[in-house]
Amino acid sequence: MSIDPDLAIGAELPAEEFSWTANDVQTFHLAVGAGGSPTDPRELRYLDDAKPKVLPTFATVAATFHEVEAPRVQFPGVDIDLAKVVHGSQGVTVSGPIPAAGQARTITRITDIWDKGSAAVIVQEKITTSLDGTELWRARSSIFARGEGGFGGERGPSNKAVLPERAPDAETSIAILPQQALMYRMCGDRNPLHSDPQFAAAAGFPNPILHGLCTYSMVCKAVTDTVLDGDVDAISSFDARFAGVVYPGETLACRIWLEGGRYLISVTVPARENAPALADVVLTTR
Repeated sequence: MSIDPDLAIGAELPAEEFSWTANDVQTFHLAVGAGGSPTDPRELRYLDDAKPKVLPTFATVAATFHEVEAPRVQFPGVDIDLAKVVHGSQGVTVSGPIPAAGQARTITRITDIWDKGSAAVIVQEKITTSLDGTELWRARSSIFARGEGGFGGERGPSNKAVLPERAPDAETSIAILPQQALMYRMCGDRNPLHSDPQFAAAAGFPNPILHGLCTYSMVCKAVTDTVLDGDVDAISSFDARFAGVVYPGETLACRIWLEGGRYLISVTVPARENAPALADVVLTTR
C-alpha cells in the first residue's frame, strides 16, 4: 500500500513562499469565466489592470500558479499514482479581501486519512499568511485515491448541506467553453487528465474532464454575480464537494437558496439528466 496513515496524519510539509501579481489574478479570472460580457462594469472589476477584485477561490491556485509540471501526489507516508486521484472536496475561508498582488507563505498539514473501503480520502489544510505573519486564508481540501482503502481506518464524517424543500431564491446557468480546461491549465494545474485524451481514457473517462477547481471557481463567481452583485469582498468562505465530472462544452445549472444566513447551492448538468457536478455547496458572507 502506498499510504502509511501513522506517518502521514499530522505531517507538516515544508513552508512554501510565493508571490502573485495583478496579471496572475486577471489570468485566473479569465480562466474561470470572467469577461464574458466585456462591456459590463461588474465583469471589468475582475480584470482591472491595477487592482482587480479577487475571487476568494484564487487562494486555491495562488501558491502553484506558475507551475508547469504535472502535480505529484507525494507527502510523508503518501505516494499515489496521479491517475488514481480525483479531488474530493474544497473549502476556502478568507480573513479579508485577497490583495490584487502580494507575497505569502503557506504551511500544509495532513489532518486526516479516511478509509472508504475501495478508496482512501486524504484531508489536508493549508494556512497562508503574509510574510509578517498576518493570516490571509485557510484552505481545506480532500483527495479521493481509488484502490487505496481497506487499511482498517475510520470512514470519517459525513457532512451534508441539506437543500430546502422549496423553490430556489435565485437561479443561473454557467456555460463552459470547449477550451475551458486548456485555459485553466494556465493557472498552474497541468494534470494531463484535463488535456490529454489518452491519459483521460486510461483513467476511465471518454474525454478530458474539467478541473474540479475550475468548476468550483466558476460556480463561486456565478453565485457572487447573481446574489451579491459581484461583491467578492463580502464573501467569508466557500465550500463544496465534487460530486461528478464536468466536461468542457457543457452547461451547468445553478440553483441558490438563502437559508440560515448562508447560501446553499445545487449544481447539476441538465444535458445529462441533471447529473450532480458539485454538492454540499455553501457560500457564507461577512
